[in-house]
Amino acid sequence: MRPPFLTTAVVAAAAALVLTACGGDDEADGVDESKLVLYSGRAESLVQPVIDQFEEATGTEVSVRYGSTSQLAAQLIEEGERSPADVFFGQDAGALGALTKAELFAPLPTEVLDVVDERFRAEDGTWVGASGRARVIAYNSAALDESDVPDSVFDLTSPEWNGRVGIAPGNASFQAFVTAMRVLEGDDVARQWLDAMADNGVERFDNNVLVLDAVDEGVVDLGLINHYYWYERVAEQGEDAVTAELKFLPGDDPGSLINVAGAGVLAGSDRGDEATRFVEFLLGEQAQSYFADETKEYPLRPGIPATEGLPPLESIDSPAIDLSDLDSLEETLRMIEEAGLT
Repeated sequence: MRPPFLTTAVVAAAAALVLTACGGDDEADGVDESKLVLYSGRAESLVQPVIDQFEEATGTEVSVRYGSTSQLAAQLIEEGERSPADVFFGQDAGALGALTKAELFAPLPTEVLDVVDERFRAEDGTWVGASGRARVIAYNSAALDESDVPDSVFDLTSPEWNGRVGIAPGNASFQAFVTAMRVLEGDDVARQWLDAMADNGVERFDNNVLVLDAVDEGVVDLGLINHYYWYERVAEQGEDAVTAELKFLPGDDPGSLINVAGAGVLAGSDRGDEATRFVEFLLGEQAQSYFADETKEYPLRPGIPATEGLPPLESIDSPAIDLSDLDSLEETLRMIEEAGLT
């Protein structure tokens, strides 16, 4: 696994070295080009069941290359028209936006795009969200009531919260949130917030699960995570066994960002119809119910119920933002590093 703070340019250079070494050989590439080739930035444990469902429903075989979303996006940009990929399934809208700007996606049919709200798809129709996740503040309910928790991430820099907040700065979801802050409020505001959080003794963890652990165990009182980590834990352990609770932030705060995992069809694909059918399948009732029930994410197809207890998607006052604009990751990583949070 690459270090989390390598820039996009470095990742692309690494991908180039890999491609040079592989020389385009099918076996070295690790995918079978006689099948529909999927590059998946979503973990195998999360999405392989959906791929299996697609194969069973359509008879189309799928060859999958798994990796981090940022690595695979950089590799697709490096491969260009030489890529064996037919479909890209990423966990973050920023990577999807980067591939759109690189003109690597083909437009999706209107009937596919129209399944989801326009907030959760590319304005030019080149990618579509398949599931959503909301940013939240997890809090230790043994130490705090929900009313004690700030209504904005900007309040976390107050001396009151010195040493009491946990983040996962190497996690893609945190980086997307900071990128959203930059888009919404400007680079200066985001830089000042990161510096202030560092000065306020923010606790750093390797991932969101460890942030939730720290909140649940009282190591910190607050933590910035995605909603589904808490719902997965409650499903596994029962709500009575989990001390942490969640606060969904109001008022268009960057801390209430709803990001999406989504997919697009590569413009250079020779299997455009099958690739489009795969994207369409991700938005079907079977796959959408899987995301709701198993990964605890928000289904984006209307009429599919979210997991029990999850606030309705339309009730979250998320900021108005073009999710494709979350593609400027390199500057975000630089700011995080300059703030001393790496």
